[in-house]
Amino acid sequence: MTYGYIFREAIAALRFHRRRTLTTALNLGWGVACFVILISYGNGFEAALTKAFTAVGQDLILTIPRTTGAQAGGQRAGRKIRFDIEDARTLKESVPLIEALSPEIMPGGMRLLHGSREFETTLRAVYPEYDTIRNIKMTDGRWINEDDRTHQRRVAVLGSETAKKLFAGAPAVDEEVTINGIRFNVIGVIDTKVQIANYNTPDNECVFIPYDTYTVFGDIKYPWIFVWRPVSSEARDRAIAMVRAKLGELHRFPPSDERAVEILAFNKFMTIVTGMALAVKLLMGFVGALTLAIGGVGLANIMLASVIERTREIGMMKAIGGRRRMILSQFLTEASLVILMGGLIGVSLGLLATEAIGSMPFLGAAFEDNSGVGDIHLDVSISAIAISMGVLLLVGLIAGIVPAMKASRLDPIEALRYE
Repeated sequence: MTYGYIFREAIAALRFHRRRTLTTALNLGWGVACFVILISYGNGFEAALTKAFTAVGQDLILTIPRTTGAQAGGQRAGRKIRFDIEDARTLKESVPLIEALSPEIMPGGMRLLHGSREFETTLRAVYPEYDTIRNIKMTDGRWINEDDRTHQRRVAVLGSETAKKLFAGAPAVDEEVTINGIRFNVIGVIDTKVQIANYNTPDNECVFIPYDTYTVFGDIKYPWIFVWRPVSSEARDRAIAMVRAKLGELHRFPPSDERAVEILAFNKFMTIVTGMALAVKLLMGFVGALTLAIGGVGLANIMLASVIERTREIGMMKAIGGRRRMILSQFLTEASLVILMGGLIGVSLGLLATEAIGSMPFLGAAFEDNSGVGDIHLDVSISAIAISMGVLLLVGLIAGIVPAMKASRLDPIEALRYE
């Protein structure tokens, strides 16, 4: 009995019981399809959650002045730290690990008016680099530039929700709005940000103006906070240490005094997001594996039925010198062929189903956004297919090896007498 002969015999046996074979393959295929869909959902959930978290800013770091917790240089503890606008220039010049930095002033309760529509909003006075730091994209018009800042132009960029409230869907660019009684020209509207992290009013509901233009409302010498990002995630910790040391030098507090300046790296919360995503993916994988296991039980039952039906045939093969290994190989080959058929059917069904589903609502409803930015997109990845086929192979072989071992261990005399 050669391996070619075993393969031909396995094909012949499956063709003879074609209805049973097809039913078993479809059962396994359904399990694979469910597994692929569930894994794709888990991957889509992780991508949507990560995108919503990083929308606040790619590797965003906030630097907030607090009060000193230790005495230093003859200064008392509990002294309030107050940033100076010159600190921003000094940090950018002396800390090469900072890629982009912007001071920020963000007063709330600013009265915004256009025509008959009026409401309160939060104002953000920022540098042009702010859009890079905060992952701001434009849906209409342009962002603030350096000329706007240096010439203190009265220009404003509206958040998507602010523009919707003021203009009710009409074009906002080149229109005039009034902020606390002062006229500003709208130069742009930001794209909707579906974000689950923030440190103030959501960007969608704010108005952005050049930092130096804030002089029409108040003093710009003392920014509220600094927002910045490092040149790379690997350099984040070193950059934070250098910023703390430089601010300690400027404001006379030791770098070890972490109470003096709060430096908040949003990336540290990423572990919470990845943990949530991992939990969902594990749950989806577990449910999918259970579905595949049910298909494996069906395969085991069919193979056991095949062993019982062919008991006398097995006895004849052993009586004329058929080895146990060859009989074991024949039944494992049959099981493997059914597994392969089920896998191909399942992957095809999974691809068709995910293509038909496309996406599922997730965060859009919470932000009243219909753009689909916060949806879960079911894209089948190579890893999802590989994992599903791997689980199918494991389940299928476990289900097939028990009947195969039973067949190989039959006593030839008892098998020949079986009726």
